[in-house]
Amino acid sequence: MDGRGRVAPTLKPKRPAAPRPAPVPPDRHKRLPPEPRPASRLSLLLRRLSVRLAASSLGRRGASMLTVAVIGGFSLYGTVIGGHVEEAKEIGLDIADAAANIAGFKVVQVNLSGQNHVTPAEILEAAGIKPSTSILFVHADETRARLEAMPWIQSASVRKFYPDRIDIAITERVPFALWQINREINVIGRDGRIIAPYSDDPRYINLPIVVGEGADRQVGEIVDVLARMPVIADQVRAAILVAERRWTLKMRNGIDVRLPEDGLEGALAQLADLDREKKLLSRDITIIDLRLPDRVAVRLSDAAADARAQMLKARAKARKGGAT
Repeated sequence: MDGRGRVAPTLKPKRPAAPRPAPVPPDRHKRLPPEPRPASRLSLLLRRLSVRLAASSLGRRGASMLTVAVIGGFSLYGTVIGGHVEEAKEIGLDIADAAANIAGFKVVQVNLSGQNHVTPAEILEAAGIKPSTSILFVHADETRARLEAMPWIQSASVRKFYPDRIDIAITERVPFALWQINREINVIGRDGRIIAPYSDDPRYINLPIVVGEGADRQVGEIVDVLARMPVIADQVRAAILVAERRWTLKMRNGIDVRLPEDGLEGALAQLADLDREKKLLSRDITIIDLRLPDRVAVRLSDAAADARAQMLKARAKARKGGAT
């Protein structure tokens, strides 16, 4: 108590005053706020979808519900991609397509070019493009790979033009030959790939025929050599690959021409010379053997062999009679 009978107030230590912030120099720049990140494809889709739905007859409540469904569809789609569940993937993709279509990304135009043997319906089916497809979920590289897996298509390009157009250009394989194996005939390309089963299509009539195991892989060699010798090629019915090593030509008149394993073009040139000088391919023979480089062997037909035997017998008899 103080001297006047009053209670003295409690003394508290004074807190030190907070230091004043240093004055900002007038030439110092203020830190700018970070630039916003570009909106993702999903956010753009949801924003556009929400605006359209809010202005539609569904109203705000319907728009909110459908937006939630869209988000769920995207989640399901992503989950399925990781788990490779095809049925669920289709469901999720259909939901995502429906949402993107409402937002204005429905594919309404597909331009096709380059097809001849493949129909537009087959191209669209292989590409996975349906009336409900959204351009957002068409993957160009995957679509191109599916198209190039088709037998007739050698290469393809897929281009997307937002918001609703896709251009597909294809290059088809050219039928190169007919390949017969195990009593089946298929149309093959130059690389030996089977393009289609043989049919009565007039485009296949003049194709060369190769026969035997492995003939599809070596078709380019024999076809190219014969193309340089049209006089011989016009008389060839089929080329048969023997033991996957050498060719035998089956001529239209039934003669078999056995070609060597090496020196194919030289042997065919020799055959062309013999036919021009001695009409070898018009004679009554069954086999012409060109496998040896220093000689040509022929086998007469049965009728020709009998006739030759009779002729030799007559000559021998005539000599014997003259000697007596």
